[in-house]
Amino acid sequence: MKILIIGQPENFEEFKLKFGDEHEYSFYESLDQVDSEIIAHDVLFDFSIEEAPEMVQAYNGVDIPVFLNTVKISLSELNYIYGLSDNVFGFNGLKTFVNRTQLEVTTLNNKALLEDTLSKLNTEFLVIDDRVGMVTPRVIMMVINEAFYTVQEGTAKKEDIDLGMKLGTNYPYGPFEWTEKIGIKDVYETLEAMYDDTKDERYKICPLLKQAYLKLS
Repeated sequence: MKILIIGQPENFEEFKLKFGDEHEYSFYESLDQVDSEIIAHDVLFDFSIEEAPEMVQAYNGVDIPVFLNTVKISLSELNYIYGLSDNVFGFNGLKTFVNRTQLEVTTLNNKALLEDTLSKLNTEFLVIDDRVGMVTPRVIMMVINEAFYTVQEGTAKKEDIDLGMKLGTNYPYGPFEWTEKIGIKDVYETLEAMYDDTKDERYKICPLLKQAYLKLS
């Protein structure tokens, strides 16, 4: 398939690791750079739509399947604000979450096209409810947040928490290793979006995590 990817270089690299060399890829860091080339592809993956959600309007009328990284904002919300055509889907595009056995995806009303497209991409997938945070990010972000609370309270050091989580749960990374791989910005903003969506205290951001995020600016 001819796949168009909008995102950062690390998104492209992980995507290629997941889907292999059997496809033809085009990569751009911004949708503004693409212009009329969209129609020359079979499918599009946009990793950066959450940074400028108004850009989703550019996909209205596009005939190919479009996958949007909707971990921090749901398809339903995008549809409510901007309107979406039925060839637009959501996927879990956070770093480290793409190159896995199953791709987490969402749809509002066109499961048949979704399944057909992912079948052609030769990947296993999990269709989940259209909610901010999806499934795996909710679990991992909650674990990371609790780990920051544990360090803040002086209960354990970061290295000990990482080691304990890997040995005790068989996770590939400890929570602080995962934070480094995902990026503190995405961890913070995903937790913030989940808390705004649910008001669940489990997602209320630890002050120590917030301090780390604020140091980025």
